[in-house]
Amino acid sequence: MTDIILEMRNITKTFPGVKALDDVSFRVKQGEIHALVGENGAGKSTLMKVLSGVYPHGTYTGDIYFQGKECHFKDINQSEAVGIVIIHQELALIPNLSIAENLFLGNERQKNGVISWVDTFAQTQGLLQKVGLRESPKTLVTDIGVGKQQLVEIAKALAKEVQLLILDEPTASLNENDSEALLNLLLQFKEHGISSILISHKLSEVSKVADSITILRDGATIETLDCQTDIVTEDRIIRGMVGRDLVHRFPPRESNIGETIFEIRDWNVYHPQHEDRKVSSNINLHVKRGEVVGIAGLMGSGRTELAMSIFGQAYGRHITGKAYKYGKELDLSSIEKAIANGIAYATEDRKTYGLILIEDVKENITLANLDAITDGIVINEPKELTVTREYRDKLNIRCSSILQKTVNLSGGNQQKVVLSKWLFSKPDILILDEPTRGIDVGAKYEIYTIINQLADEGKGIILISSELPEILGVCDRIYVMSDGKIVGEMPAQEASQEKIMKAIMRQEEVAPS
Repeated sequence: MTDIILEMRNITKTFPGVKALDDVSFRVKQGEIHALVGENGAGKSTLMKVLSGVYPHGTYTGDIYFQGKECHFKDINQSEAVGIVIIHQELALIPNLSIAENLFLGNERQKNGVISWVDTFAQTQGLLQKVGLRESPKTLVTDIGVGKQQLVEIAKALAKEVQLLILDEPTASLNENDSEALLNLLLQFKEHGISSILISHKLSEVSKVADSITILRDGATIETLDCQTDIVTEDRIIRGMVGRDLVHRFPPRESNIGETIFEIRDWNVYHPQHEDRKVSSNINLHVKRGEVVGIAGLMGSGRTELAMSIFGQAYGRHITGKAYKYGKELDLSSIEKAIANGIAYATEDRKTYGLILIEDVKENITLANLDAITDGIVINEPKELTVTREYRDKLNIRCSSILQKTVNLSGGNQQKVVLSKWLFSKPDILILDEPTRGIDVGAKYEIYTIINQLADEGKGIILISSELPEILGVCDRIYVMSDGKIVGEMPAQEASQEKIMKAIMRQEEVAPS
């Protein structure tokens, strides 16, 4: 078994009241890409945290063997010392430091206790070439896009002489081109003998690059598939993940669309720091009662900036244009006024901006509408408990209790808490920015069902998504954005991925260089 670089045997990890891993065994071969898939809460990240020493030896039962030697990692430094490096979904970079400073932070190149910037910059240049980045080592991380930041993280791993690279949802925030580049990089690493563990909910990517696929469900190993010898289909993977066949990726819905509920006209937004840079230009869009309107576009097209500017000018400066609800002009000059006018915005970054992770489910759900549960200036606790239980049941939030800390929920259940918070604010227009990012196919289906229910109730839904199949499968009508402009509009039944991409590419061809 000399070709086995990693073996985890009978790993069991328990948290108070929850068995997160139940006798899990997992093996990775030398120089392979091994995908680890499962629903949110299946135990994937927990297993990798055990492996990397985030959960130290003694806090779990079972054994870890790396390159034939038994390992008892007490912290992440010990696992990195033998060549195991994990890149988390939330990038661990410091924005206002340079690429070089980030690459060697805690691993400084020094002589006689003094940092050697000559060596630092020279080695950074070599590492950036390996991952295909042409940036200067002195470039600040804040000045490069998310896709390039992901490559900086990988370069950082190479600086630690990585033998086994663990990537947790590495393409969740990337556009198609950046995702493709990252997957090709993993294939190059494979040619040089570096093993990779890929955690991803994007099954098309898993099928493209993986040599083996291990499926976890409810903290237990369901099966490991050999992509060379087994018949591997997305349907088979999904069946292993959710324990049943998922016949339709998107729930059916009969649209019942009414009059125009919300509209913006000639909407312009400038960058908050760079005053001469326009991020939204002469935007005109509308949403009708019971309609799900999609906004498609590549990363950087201005979709999120537009949504946040609508939501009480949460983003941007010198915002001009008019907004209307049922034909009446709105004042959206603050978030409080946007909420009061029936507009809600569920952010794409639920962990940073959507939730207070250290607080419980109850407090997060009621946060955006405290007036509804207060008597004078005092919160009515029985009323708050009743409201929270109602939304827990309505959205099927799986938690040990409504007093459970939100940080301990799976990604899909965290997203349901975000939706609950904004639904409790009683909106008429709900802007959903990447609502299924980083969650599994089963949880996605539940989110789509909730969106359908909201549309059936007569709400206007604006759905921003980087996944074109999601836009096509959920929406009634689609706007296409590129470079801060609307470059296309089409009914969903007449749309296709090709039409959307053509609209984007036509805009990019005519845009000034």
